[in-house]
Amino acid sequence: MTTPVVIEAAINGETRPERNPNAPRKPEEIVADVFRCLDAGASIIHAHADDMQRTGRDGAEGYLAAWRTIVAERPDTLWYPTLCIGQDIAESISHIDVLASEIGMRLNLCDPGSTNIGGPDAEGLPVGVVYANTYDDVRTCFAQSERLGLGPSLAIYEPGWLRTVLAFHHAGKLPRGAMVKLYFGADYGLFATQPGVSFGLPPTEHALLAYLDLLEGTGLPWSVSVWGGDLFATPVARLALERGGHLHVGLEEHFDPASKPTNAEIVDQAVALCREVGRPVASVADTVRILDLPEAR
Repeated sequence: MTTPVVIEAAINGETRPERNPNAPRKPEEIVADVFRCLDAGASIIHAHADDMQRTGRDGAEGYLAAWRTIVAERPDTLWYPTLCIGQDIAESISHIDVLASEIGMRLNLCDPGSTNIGGPDAEGLPVGVVYANTYDDVRTCFAQSERLGLGPSLAIYEPGWLRTVLAFHHAGKLPRGAMVKLYFGADYGLFATQPGVSFGLPPTEHALLAYLDLLEGTGLPWSVSVWGGDLFATPVARLALERGGHLHVGLEEHFDPASKPTNAEIVDQAVALCREVGRPVASVADTVRILDLPEAR
């Protein structure tokens, strides 16, 4: 209970104005929102650029428009982007090499698995796409993290994704600084504005315990988030804090048709819950230590 809580703010993702108009999209909006989240208590920021179709140098420029300013003003900021949409995984992560070279980073990302993502059609039946990441894709992402000295953020959409991560961990091949992000699928899933189609495990006590059974004895830091719902309206947030976990929040995943909060307001909720449970909020220095990040390059 004395371990500081890492609060990560995923500030936009693919959330568009029709889902929540407070999600920052333009560079100047991202800069202002990041500073508000950091001031509120977040120690990690995850952000998307507005066009995921751009890769390499072109894809990096979509981030640099905001992040040059952020890193210049607050050089210890811990942050990471998302994947671009390339012909293969190497192209999809090629912008990260540019970002690491030009403004420095200490975190990376890896989506270690595949799943169906979508929403309901007019009959309430699932429609959408297959989000596919092969074992070879995972190896490529981890190799980049090792080469650049970055700690990978490990998105866990489904239990099988965690088992893949653990295979690398048990083999001693998981890059240093990794953090497991447990994604729970609420009623609206990743993108929908109508309920009924989601992914993974629901945000319940037993679902969290199933993941913790897999993590038992690994010592890997982990966080929880709820996609297509409100993390703080579920039992998962408090249970995670009581069991030593961390919080992944923000408008990338939050959706409530009756409420349109800002990212800073959601971070405020996370900080308040930490205080209620009796755990301190992690600083950037705490987060570097908790994740055991490689030295900055």
